This record gives sequence, C-alpha cells and structure tokens, in this order.
Amino acid sequence: MAADLNNSGMSAGASEAELVGILRWYADMGVDLAVGDLPRDHFAEAKEKAAQAPPPEVPEAGAAPRGPRVAPGLGREPTPLPIRAATPDAAVPPDEALIAARAAASAASSMEALTEALSHFEGCHLKRTASHLVFAEGPSDASVLFVGGVPSAEDDREGRVLAGSSGLLFDRMLKSIGLARAQVQFVNCVPWRPAGGKAPTLPEIATCLPFLQRAVELSRAPIIITLGSLPTQQVTGTRDPITRARGRWFEIDVNGSQKRPVMAMFDPDYLRKSPTTKKHAWADLRALKKKLIELGLA
Repeated sequence: MAADLNNSGMSAGASEAELVGILRWYADMGVDLAVGDLPRDHFAEAKEKAAQAPPPEVPEAGAAPRGPRVAPGLGREPTPLPIRAATPDAAVPPDEALIAARAAASAASSMEALTEALSHFEGCHLKRTASHLVFAEGPSDASVLFVGGVPSAEDDREGRVLAGSSGLLFDRMLKSIGLARAQVQFVNCVPWRPAGGKAPTLPEIATCLPFLQRAVELSRAPIIITLGSLPTQQVTGTRDPITRARGRWFEIDVNGSQKRPVMAMFDPDYLRKSPTTKKHAWADLRALKKKLIELGLA
C-alpha cells in the first residue's frame, strides 16, 4: 500500500510527536511505500526501455539453431523448485540472513543473551516497521514454556508479551489451574509485528526460526504449550491446523538427548474472538494441570 506524505494532512510546521503519530498510523494501516511528488508513467518507461534494448540475434542462413545458453556443467532442462504453501511470498530467505541468524542464535548461552542477539539482528526487515521487539519473557525456572506466534498490536505498542485483552484472558486461564504469569515462560515464533497486522511470510518465519529453536533449547521448562497453528507447526513439525492439533500431546527431542511433551492449544486472541471455543481451552487446561501433577510440578 502506498501513501502520499505530502497530502497526509500534516503541515510543514508539525511537531515531532505529530509526525511520529502519522507514521505509526500509516504502519498500522499497512502502508509500506511512499510515493514521490511527481507522477510516473511506468508503462511509458517500460516502452522506452524496450525500444532501447538491442535487437535479438538473427541466426545466419544455414546455421544450426542454438539452444538456450546454460552454465558449464548444467543441463538444459531447468530443475523444478519444490512446491510450498500457497502464498505470494513463498521464496527461500536469503542465505546470508539464515547464516547470520543461526550464528547469532547458537552463540547465545541464555535467554537474555538470545534476546540481546535478536535486538541487534538486522536480517529480518520486519524489525524496520515494528515498534518493539517482543520475544521472550518469564523466569528461567518456569515449569511451562508457552510458544506464541506473532505479537499483537497491543504487544507491539507496549513491548511485552500478551498485552491488552488477550493478556488478561491468558492470566485468567493460568489462574484457573493454579498458575500465574510470573511462573511461566513465553516466547514468540516471530518477535516483530508485521506492518498492518499482515501474516508473516515464509522467508520471515524461516529467518526467525533459529532464534525460536535456540529458545526452546535454552528453556528448562519440562512442558511446552504451543498457542496456535504457527507455533504448533514450528515446534512439533506437524502440518495439521490448530483445529486438529489442539488437545494432543506431542513429544520432541531437544538437544538430541531430552524428550519433552508438547501440547497445542488455541491462542488467547482466537479464544477472545471465538467464545464457543473456550470449552476446548478449558479441556486443554485440565490436561495441562494433569501433566503438571504427573511430573510432580503441581
């Protein structure tokens, strides 16, 4: 989406606070492109570029037709790319960003160091439009690690996990089984909110994945709860949507030596918008309470 900043209603003498306010409003609305002062005829530019292009080579009479140019050692048939989820941004993230993400994540020896590494990481462009990094919270001795998806608008504004109405619902959910926010850990799959609340693209998710994986490794919580489809798929590897995965216990290997139980649940924001699903959340909370008792944690 594009915006003309000259026609935004802001005068030349606008204060810094007013300018920041209009820019934040544009970001929330999904604006990610500013237009120039003068209009551009992209069709005319394309025609002019085509007219300036050199004419195609014409083979000499009697010459054998030439096939497509290929690099030495490569076949003439292009290798088909693997089919991925139907999304306009289903491209593989840049190798450099993935290499940098893996290096930064693996070097962190604590959740605090991992969060610090993310704050300096420049390989994900979501950082440029988000107001805050919203990644990890909670004590190192927590009995449960909750894995969320993407920060909400309230999370982004306040710079903390599960803020606003969804956070209040989450607190009540914990209280119903004898837990409090201060007793659990929380980490997000994607630590920056996409502009306009758009869904993160596959490259963006993939670039953030090393940090999520390292967070799971660093957490000592014996139980993991995933909130929503994205966290469940990222942590367990299942392709099932949350409507099919919720309430099921999975088991994952951590560091190649530990096995931890993982259960999928609806995330609080979905529960708040779909009240009829709260009965499933209560059943899942009772299952979590049962697991805590089985492990001697409650």
